[in-house]
Amino acid sequence: MTAYIIVDIDVHNPDEYRKYLALVTPTVLACGGRYLIRGAESEVVSGDWQPKRVVLMEFPNLEVARHWVHCEEHAHIHAMRNQNAKANMVILEASVDFTGSSAVLSDC
Repeated sequence: MTAYIIVDIDVHNPDEYRKYLALVTPTVLACGGRYLIRGAESEVVSGDWQPKRVVLMEFPNLEVARHWVHCEEHAHIHAMRNQNAKANMVILEASVDFTGSSAVLSDC
């Protein structure tokens, strides 16, 4: 089952954070991951969450996503992120299983 990592990042050292981005991107790709959203603008429509910089990554499965987060070979790169930004990160294992009506609502 596909796994997703959602990150909300508040960057406080942009110059060093750019160096982190150059190092982390190849690690995502090497683990079979891909970026679905990277640094998108957001609009809060409900609740109190005020995201700063949102990133959404997709990985082939939960095991690979966990490996990307916890493996020793990427630890120094993740540490670089944490030195230059505050990150909230979650891993979700998910699949879409929609069996409802395929009719399109005219009001949408």
